[in-house]
Amino acid sequence: MYARDVMISPIFVVDPDATVAHARNLMVRHKISRLPVMEDGRLVGIITKKDIAYRLRQGEPAWRRRPLDRIPVGALMTECPLVVAPDTGVREIARMFVDRNISCVPVVEDGEVTGIVTKTDLMKSALVRALSCTAGDVMEDVATVSRYHSIDHVIGVMSERNDKVLVTDDDGTPAGIITETNLAFYEDEPKVSGVVGKDVTIRRREKADGLGGQGLMVIPSVTAEDLMTSPVITVPADTPLPDALALMEKHHVNSLVVMEDNTISGIIKRDDIIKEVAK
Repeated sequence: MYARDVMISPIFVVDPDATVAHARNLMVRHKISRLPVMEDGRLVGIITKKDIAYRLRQGEPAWRRRPLDRIPVGALMTECPLVVAPDTGVREIARMFVDRNISCVPVVEDGEVTGIVTKTDLMKSALVRALSCTAGDVMEDVATVSRYHSIDHVIGVMSERNDKVLVTDDDGTPAGIITETNLAFYEDEPKVSGVVGKDVTIRRREKADGLGGQGLMVIPSVTAEDLMTSPVITVPADTPLPDALALMEKHHVNSLVVMEDNTISGIIKRDDIIKEVAK
């Protein structure tokens, strides 16, 4: 199979001067995770949900905490993205994803962007369906956080590991999972990028006796349990990979937590499957 066989076409694109809010709305509306950035008919970059998600960290400089409708796509996009030709093989693309740590490649023919291949598109490949190992064979360890951890801590762990995180209860059992999608498309983003976790001076409404004045109100911080998706889909380590893939497709998820004797053993992700294809 080749890029032309699995790519998405036509594609949605965005201008570098467009707002990140506009890009995010396109992603939500069309259920996509990245957008090629085009200027004067030329491909100049890619913006992904990861680019948006990691900008929600509260400890970053003030300009990065501005509401998304004030930030241009060009400020967050990855410039000069890697591209492939329509006849590039699927296995070669899988190796690019693994070696370059990227999640998509635009398909360019005669200087024109004709489509895009993502990790999700690679999952359609016959090479994936031919895999015969088990979930335990391809799983890896999983980063965990408490449901009470702050968004700063969550993003710190995610960016350090370049991965999603599992949220656990006090007894160590899975409570939820947080991905880049949870961060990038968090419905209360203004709460995150604005005054969250700060003491804010507010003016009280005047009473009948004319008394008013000012007071302090603390805006609650966003924690892991506010962001996570729950429940977590789990499988035993001896689950055949085709069955695990079917479970992912059924529940529209990109990962499964592997359990042994009610204990977390690891996680199997779309990325792990792509690594198998790239071998």
